[in-house]
Amino acid sequence: MDWKHLLAYITGTVDQELLLRNEYLVTENRILRNQITGRVRLTDRERTTLAAIGQQLGKKALKEVATIVKPDTILAWHRRLVAKKCDGSTKRKAPGRPMIDQELEALIVRMAKENRSWGYDRIVGALANLGLTVSD
Repeated sequence: MDWKHLLAYITGTVDQELLLRNEYLVTENRILRNQITGRVRLTDRERTTLAAIGQQLGKKALKEVATIVKPDTILAWHRRLVAKKCDGSTKRKAPGRPMIDQELEALIVRMAKENRSWGYDRIVGALANLGLTVSD
């Protein structure tokens, strides 16, 4: 037997087995879905998983497979996930003045307590002499 014919036979057998497994799982899901009364509650992680797989499958395949949720809902979850991922919120800085190191803050408070007559300009100057930069 030629290697090409052997490869085609093995590939066809594997494809047929995968189709049978998928058909079994779809049928099993439908049976279980009919036994469940009410609404199925999904966690965020479950929604994320379904959305990622659903996007790869596409709307046409989802119509055949999806039983718990409508295909449009799954694809909407995916759009929301992509929008959330690309909104840039991780790169945004907090509003207001940037925080300073706690050790530096403790040093400033200690200098102010030990030298009650110093104002903020003199404290900033003393820190500048130490090589530390702080705004007024």
